[in-house]
Amino acid sequence: MAKKLSRLFFPLHVCGCDVLLLACFQGEGENRGCCDGSYNGTEYFKCKRNCGIFLPFSRVQFTPTPDDDYGKQKPKADTEEGVPVKVGDAVSFYVDEVLTKGIAMAVYREGTQWFVKVCPEEEGTTDFFREIPMDSVVKESLQSLFSPFESDMGLGRPNQMKRESNESSEECEGGNSSLEVNSMVQITLDKGNQVSGIIRWLGYLPQIKHKMAGVELDEDKGVTGGEWLGKYYFHCAPKRGLFVKLQSCQPDVRFQCSRSSDLSLLDYGDQEVLPQAPESVPPLRNEAAVRVLRGWMKGIQGHCNSCYMDTALFSLFSCTSVLDSMLFKPFPLCDRNVQTILRDEIVNPLRKTGFVRAGSVMHLREQLTEKGQFSSFTNAEKDPEEFLNLIMQQILGIEPLLKLLSEKRKEQQDGYCHQIIMDKREDLVVPEVQQLVEHSFLASDLKLMEIPSCFIIQMPRSGKEYKMFSKIIPSLELDITDLLLDSPRECCVCGDVATLECAACFKDKVFAATGLKQFCSSCSRQVHSHYRRKTHKPTRLHVPEEFHSRNPRGNQQVPREKMELFAVLCIETSHYVSFVKYGPENEHWMFFDSMADRHGDENGFNIPTVTLCPEVAKYLALPLAKLAEKQPRDMDGVTKRLFCDAYIYMYQSKKMALYK
Repeated sequence: MAKKLSRLFFPLHVCGCDVLLLACFQGEGENRGCCDGSYNGTEYFKCKRNCGIFLPFSRVQFTPTPDDDYGKQKPKADTEEGVPVKVGDAVSFYVDEVLTKGIAMAVYREGTQWFVKVCPEEEGTTDFFREIPMDSVVKESLQSLFSPFESDMGLGRPNQMKRESNESSEECEGGNSSLEVNSMVQITLDKGNQVSGIIRWLGYLPQIKHKMAGVELDEDKGVTGGEWLGKYYFHCAPKRGLFVKLQSCQPDVRFQCSRSSDLSLLDYGDQEVLPQAPESVPPLRNEAAVRVLRGWMKGIQGHCNSCYMDTALFSLFSCTSVLDSMLFKPFPLCDRNVQTILRDEIVNPLRKTGFVRAGSVMHLREQLTEKGQFSSFTNAEKDPEEFLNLIMQQILGIEPLLKLLSEKRKEQQDGYCHQIIMDKREDLVVPEVQQLVEHSFLASDLKLMEIPSCFIIQMPRSGKEYKMFSKIIPSLELDITDLLLDSPRECCVCGDVATLECAACFKDKVFAATGLKQFCSSCSRQVHSHYRRKTHKPTRLHVPEEFHSRNPRGNQQVPREKMELFAVLCIETSHYVSFVKYGPENEHWMFFDSMADRHGDENGFNIPTVTLCPEVAKYLALPLAKLAEKQPRDMDGVTKRLFCDAYIYMYQSKKMALYK
């Protein structure tokens, strides 16, 4: 039952610290005190017998009336700088009549009231937070002399059981003695929420007896940038740092199998990894992709020149299902072991948890070495297309993604990737992917026999030795209408159905830079009446009779067939990274690097990282002239790598993927 205090006197000052309030009960509160204003023979104020009390400031709740001076005080500061308790302060508060100490981890405001998020010192081995009104906590400096008074005055007693438990845990603090600076750890916060990060500092903080760890978190779930009471113990991004007891840190289980650099020592055993029924986990899209994939130790962990494989697998399976048929192709048409490893050890864990350990990829690499014609898949550098051709054609036996026809030679060419082949043109300084594909198909005399479900395109470059273009602009949509064999096409002049195509007009600078040049009969006569184009030799196009019958003349709008970009693989010198589009908006891009950082030296392991890169959209929206003028070093974030280091573009047709 709350007692009403009618009078409050000045605080008692001991050793320069404000410790206690001197209060007097009157009216209904008479005879509910324990003194007459004296303590240990010293009179601090006068009141009736058993009407006075000494108590901590934090035990008092003010309920001002309209006439009180207290009620006329100015409201508290609107900013965090104006409140008395700061992040990192040692504070005290009462829980069930027991004085409890802790550390202020955050200070925030809800409406007109300020709250302190406190991590109690003695809540066990996990970091449990309490959210307490600002008026109910007091700085540790004000509480340093509470215990003697409480013991004598009967205002509460120390929690002896907790203290003994804490001393016992302090003795056992060496349980995590293996943890050191740069160790990867996991921390369980309040409500069971778990965060992970890297220990950046170890030691003892002022006013705290436990050994503490300064942790840089993988996500913005911290409360500091490495600062404690005005002093920096380590440096990290704001809201990424957290100080916790060392005993609250546990080794990150994701790295327990990656400590050794010799991953061949991992015990795969002879256990059958195929589940009773193959599990199908959908790809990650939109907010789910961000929630599961973003952060450190996310994506596929690289090891021993595996980046070509890591980026290819992440690009093909993290946020799209266009090639999921590879994962469920029936045996014996495919290699059962490789398919099982790919599905159950790589793709499903990636989509479920956002992380694939290096050992799983090494398991796949070992199988490919046994099945393929090469003995170096476990350690040598490879190109992504070499890996994709091997696994899709020789191992899993899926149908070729591309069915091409050379019209002049009447030869069919099947494949899984298309290499851009073209002559260097001076007028193409900063080309788009659309232009490069059109030039390549024209130069190679190729047409698509059908719409591919997945179109993988290699740019005209060779590692760091040769790049035909310093920049290439990604085409978010690839229009393949004019690349299809025997498909209705649109006259580039009037928009009617085209009946003739002219390769020479495609190179004429008078026409637009993109799009093959095909005309209806009337427009072709007019275009080729010019003396410069009289020598052109247009070729006749075949228009299906079904199109004419379904679309009477005058209403013959040609449908466009477009594919959407879903991933880009890049290489600057000898290391592959990738950009993946995880949602419909132009800003929905993420950047993956399987070896973004490293823990330890020769016996350490790589740290894969997935970061969002919405800045890409800003550059994609720029006019071509402005983009050409942009210096790569001035581009924001990782954008430079997308425009300057692109090697493979991946496009998908969602409607065709339903039938493949």
